[in-house]
Amino acid sequence: MRSTATTLTSWTRAIRKALEAAGVDSRALFEAAGLDIAALSDPQARFPAAATQTLWRLAVAATGNPAFGLEAARHAGQTSFHALGYSLSASTDLKEAFERLLRYFRVVTEVADLRFVEDGARYRFIVDTPRGAAAPPDEAVDAFCSVVIRMCRGLYRRDYAPRLVQLRRTAPVDTGVYERAFRAPVEFDAPLNAIDFDRADFEQPLEGANPELARHNDAISAAYLARFEQSRLSTRVHALLVEALPSGVPSQEQVAKSLLLSSRSLQRKLAEEGRSYKQLLDETRRDLALSYLRDARYSISELGYLLGFADTSSFTHAFRRWTGSAPSRYVTEQAARVSTEG
Repeated sequence: MRSTATTLTSWTRAIRKALEAAGVDSRALFEAAGLDIAALSDPQARFPAAATQTLWRLAVAATGNPAFGLEAARHAGQTSFHALGYSLSASTDLKEAFERLLRYFRVVTEVADLRFVEDGARYRFIVDTPRGAAAPPDEAVDAFCSVVIRMCRGLYRRDYAPRLVQLRRTAPVDTGVYERAFRAPVEFDAPLNAIDFDRADFEQPLEGANPELARHNDAISAAYLARFEQSRLSTRVHALLVEALPSGVPSQEQVAKSLLLSSRSLQRKLAEEGRSYKQLLDETRRDLALSYLRDARYSISELGYLLGFADTSSFTHAFRRWTGSAPSRYVTEQAARVSTEG
């Protein structure tokens, strides 16, 4: 693991609650792991990931529960994911929620790389390890997979279950506790950590959908990442674009000035990250367009204006390039889905 990797303390709060519920002195374990338990009261604070992983191992030893991660997941709440938790809850469907989770997951931790891929009639959610990093503890993966499935139940249907859960960890003595928690077949000693979901379920409209609230919390997450990842200039540029686009497209020079850089320095630093200003602008417009188009209050011409396009035809051309279809067709398809669900 990279020595600089960190994890949001609010996620660690779930570990403390699970320890207390098991009758274990959480303060002693936090101290043994080198963590300041007082930091749990600061929603912006982060712990070194290496120390957090030590805490996971100490928690399993202290409780004698090899499935402690599943217990910790029961104590995770919406605020465990910072503003991301609220934008996930306001997503239009589960597919959008998972795409949003991938986009802003670094708010929570830098320990895992997430992938979400379409595979025929299923979606695969994969929890991978960043290149050159050590794999997270089994308990942390157990907890995260459980939280993800519990999120689906909270947003979509209380009895919801995935098709299959695959875990790289060695099979425990009691596999039933995992099958009961996931309500799905579980494969241990798997080549990767992954959850398979039915594609049809993931594309059903959610009752709690609120595109405006989702966008608002996306902006908070982007701003948080911008402050946190000062070394990643592309994240800071993205946050500035999200904020600025409704008032017009800022030039590269204007963005550079906001970042106290020259335009040439901005271009060079983005190139070092394998990005460009033009690419970031295009990606930000695409993300916002898909979000805005799920909100029936806006006409297509209004959306083009909000994204800084000179006219509707320019916006339509860009949207076709992004998705392969016109925005009007996209809106019609979304309305048909909602009507069918109703």
